Amino acid sequence: MRKTALRKYQRLEAAALWRPEPGAQRLDVIVSLGEATLTITDMRERVQAHWSLAAIARANPGAEPALYHPDADPGETLEIAEGETEMIAAIETLRSAIARQRPRPGRLRLAGMAASLLTVVLVVALWLPGAARDHALRVVPGAKRAEIGQALLDHVYRVTGPPCRTPGGADALAALERRLPPETGRARLTVVRSGVKGALRLTGGTVLLNADLVEDHDTPDAVAGHIIAAHLRAGARDPLDRLLADAGLWEVLRLLATGSLGDDALRAHAEALLREPPAPPPDAALIEGFARWQVRASPYAYARDITGETVLGLIEADPFARDADLPPILSDSDWLRLQGICGG
Repeated sequence: MRKTALRKYQRLEAAALWRPEPGAQRLDVIVSLGEATLTITDMRERVQAHWSLAAIARANPGAEPALYHPDADPGETLEIAEGETEMIAAIETLRSAIARQRPRPGRLRLAGMAASLLTVVLVVALWLPGAARDHALRVVPGAKRAEIGQALLDHVYRVTGPPCRTPGGADALAALERRLPPETGRARLTVVRSGVKGALRLTGGTVLLNADLVEDHDTPDAVAGHIIAAHLRAGARDPLDRLLADAGLWEVLRLLATGSLGDDALRAHAEALLREPPAPPPDAALIEGFARWQVRASPYAYARDITGETVLGLIEADPFARDADLPPILSDSDWLRLQGICGG
């Protein structure tokens, strides 16, 4: 742009009055427009000054006669007569072209501030939620987890109905807990009539079991398999982690600050768990788990899919498919009592 403007104004000259410093007499001069400078020459063709086009300021924008000075020296002036409109227009055009090419400190500062703000937003949006959640998982004690789990259960029971209770059924559940303990901590088994698909382990250790698992099967193998799957899911991902992920950053910060979660967050998580239950663990993890707890895999597989088509890998890899010498899951009497826990 600047070179195009220069070619248009090559060899342009005009008469002017030049004063080298404040109080000095003004001299008649000729101003010549060059490639990068204004050249000021007296009437004897002696060069008096060179002004850089990039460092010219106008003292009286829009007024005439036009009065210019170097940016750093307002005491040295150049007054171009009113009739020299082409020279004035040329200088103004070149000054504008040069100004557009200069860096904009304000824009740079604004861009820097925007970049910094974006970095903060990204940190808050991407890093902080995970970091805060990880910290909470490390510092929340077992007693607080149990308290949160009980508060969560209150919301779950609004959908599933109250837990099934009979004296004999409670003893049978206790025996099943002892036979299938989690690898860490303790799990408390609870049977509900509806709302839960299979088995669901919550924050605090409660494992909810659908009543169909004990009422619709001849042996306890299927319910045992679902309990093992629930333990494996909890081992792969802490149930509190999913709760905090559903609750969001502010609820995590609230937990860290006050030791509690909001009622709305607990209710929303309970509804999400029952509406979208966790997926079963991978087959390889399940097979390893059945081997570790010494439970047959096939009854669990057929409980998930009675045709066996979608669980063929579990059926074929059952570690105890031909082994009848396994420790019993429950005694026959305990199993009968457990089947009647909901009064059926």
